[in-house]
Amino acid sequence: MEGWKSHVRARLFQRDCTQKDPLSGIFNTLSKLAHQLDLRDTLWDEVQRPSSEGDVGLTVDHRELYLQLRESEHITEKLSQTVSDLTTVMYLKDAELQYCHSQVSRYRKEAVTQAREANLLQASLSEFEFALASQSKELAALRLEQRELKEGLAAAWREKEELLERWMDEKKEEAERVNRHNDTQERWHRFTRRLNKHHRREMLRPGEQTNSWTTGRPTTEPATTIQSKTSNSLK
Repeated sequence: MEGWKSHVRARLFQRDCTQKDPLSGIFNTLSKLAHQLDLRDTLWDEVQRPSSEGDVGLTVDHRELYLQLRESEHITEKLSQTVSDLTTVMYLKDAELQYCHSQVSRYRKEAVTQAREANLLQASLSEFEFALASQSKELAALRLEQRELKEGLAAAWREKEELLERWMDEKKEEAERVNRHNDTQERWHRFTRRLNKHHRREMLRPGEQTNSWTTGRPTTEPATTIQSKTSNSLK
C-alpha cells in the first residue's frame, strides 16, 4: 500500500514538474475525447443514412467497421497534418537553433574580444596609475624645491637689502670723509693764499726795506710777525 502511494505521489510530482497547470493534462484528454465523440456522431449519421444506390443500409458489424475505418482515416489525416506541422516547426526550430548557435558564436567572439580589451584597459590603467604616482612624487619634490628656492630667494633679498644698506652707509661715510677732506683742503688753500698774500704785502713794505739796506743786516720782524699770524690762523 505504501509503495502504491509513493508511486502515485511520484507521478503527481512529475506531472506538476512537467506541466505548468496540473489540470492541463486532464483538460487536454477531455478535449480529445469530446472531439472523438463529435467525430463518431458525424460518422454515425453518415452510416445511418441510406446509400445513393438505394440500399437499405449496412449491418451493425459493417457499420461498426465502416465507422472505425472512417475514424482511422480521419486520425491518419490528422496525424499527417500533425507530422507536416511538426516538420515545419522542426525546420523552423532548426533554423532558429542555427541562428542561436551563430549568435552564441558571435557573442563568444565578442566576449573574447572584450576580455582582451578589458585586459589591455587594465594594463593601461595600471600604467596610468604608476605614471600618476610617479608624477605625484615629482610634483611633491618640485613643490619642496620651489619652497626651498623661495626661501633662498627671500634670504637673498634680505642679504641684498642688508648689503645695500651697508653700501649706502659706507658711501655716506665716504662722502662725509671726502667732504671733510675737501673742507680741509679748502681751508688749507685759503690759508695758503692768505699766507702768500701776507708775505707779498710784507715784502713790499718800503720802510722795512730801507732800514735793512742802511743797517746792512736783515730784519727779523716780518718773520716773527708771519709766524704769529700763522699760529693765529691755524687756531
